[in-house]
Amino acid sequence: MNDPKINPDSIDMTRLPVHVAIIMDGNGRWARQRSMVRSEGHAEGVNSVNRITRLASDLGIRYLTLYAFSTENWKRPQAEVDTLMHLIGWTIRKETPDLVKNNVKIHLLGEIERLPEQVRNDLEAGREATRHCTGLNLNICLSYSSRWEITNAMRKIAEKVKTGTLSPEQITESTISDELSTVNIPDPDLLIRTGGEHRISNFLLWQCAYSELYFTPVLWPDFDNDCFIRALLDYQNRERRFGMTSDQVKQN
Repeated sequence: MNDPKINPDSIDMTRLPVHVAIIMDGNGRWARQRSMVRSEGHAEGVNSVNRITRLASDLGIRYLTLYAFSTENWKRPQAEVDTLMHLIGWTIRKETPDLVKNNVKIHLLGEIERLPEQVRNDLEAGREATRHCTGLNLNICLSYSSRWEITNAMRKIAEKVKTGTLSPEQITESTISDELSTVNIPDPDLLIRTGGEHRISNFLLWQCAYSELYFTPVLWPDFDNDCFIRALLDYQNRERRFGMTSDQVKQN
């Protein structure tokens, strides 16, 4: 990267996004470009997770959601899946003390029951250790897909209709939101995808209806603090209208 460094002081601290979600893409390509095995790219990606989590916490961002492992990722070669599972458990064990120190609270989103038992135990231990934290909420999406999440929500709502505790006429957008994994979590203001792809890959489809989208060619292991600040500055240069006109936004 040859771009000049950006002064963090250029960020308007009064206009930070409350919730930033990130699709962390490019670990495998980063490794391939260096004639490494894919697992080395995933391991290097952990360093990016650490520094971006720390920066988000330092800035006062309230929610950071990371797409760590999708439902579709189970289709990858078994050796790579096993490596990823080991890396996830090892990372949580290693980083939990620092998360506690920095007042970061872990939340888990997805089909956590599909993960290996040891990984589930490590994740649950991390969640329990940070339960009292009141700073950054770190949402880790594992074995997650938005279509799974929405389908699961529809089943729950259908069951309530079946038992008579909810009528079809009572179903609203809030009814659906309340059955999603992200209940009580505000929708993302900013969705970042690294790695050069321009799609959101079954990630927070319901929640990102009005999110600002930021795509960067930078591969996730190379995504540093400067890259994150650039994304925040780009977000702050946008006008969020939510269906209104510019004049209405200014009046509000």
